[in-house]
Amino acid sequence: MLTLKVTDINQYVYCPRIPYFTYVQPLKPRPTPKMDFGKEAHTRLDKLEKRRTLAAYPELEAGERKFHTYIHSARLGLEGKLDLHLVHRGEIFPVEFKSTSRRPGLNHKYQLTAYAMLLEEQYRKPVRRGYFKLVNPLADGARPEKSEITLPVEITVPMRDFVKDVLRRIRAMVTQESLPSPKRPGNRCRDCEYRIYCLDLGDLAR
Repeated sequence: MLTLKVTDINQYVYCPRIPYFTYVQPLKPRPTPKMDFGKEAHTRLDKLEKRRTLAAYPELEAGERKFHTYIHSARLGLEGKLDLHLVHRGEIFPVEFKSTSRRPGLNHKYQLTAYAMLLEEQYRKPVRRGYFKLVNPLADGARPEKSEITLPVEITVPMRDFVKDVLRRIRAMVTQESLPSPKRPGNRCRDCEYRIYCLDLGDLAR
């Protein structure tokens, strides 16, 4: 079974062509300003979080923080490196850092769900909730309570089932070597590091 990465789930939900260009027709992505900015912002947020307490998670203040944990499941054929997870009174909570002025999209929520599923296998305990730590990159100089949000997300059975379905779809796409249709061409294509390879999109591929 092909081992996939948690980020493949995020990318497939965002646009199924991204994992196609990763596994079927491996191509080197062309960095975009948005991608470079995102990586830099994520690194800054990671450093800030390591210096902070658990005050942003009021009900978990006595918990233990574990950064950058590599998690793997042979059963799911899935692996990934999680930004942070919290251990509190026998419960486990995945945390994903996002530098954005917007709420997390479905692609991010399913990525968080996938990490929850990996943690469940590692700890052999159910993971019922995760968190997004959001920092608005446009709010420089603002007070932390204005620029940062800690957003809880319930991990449901339908979300887990959707992640499993996405894993099946990606593997089927790789096996069949079939180029999927792009998902809602538009602004997301203009920000995509693979857009130059989508020649059927016309001007959006330039």
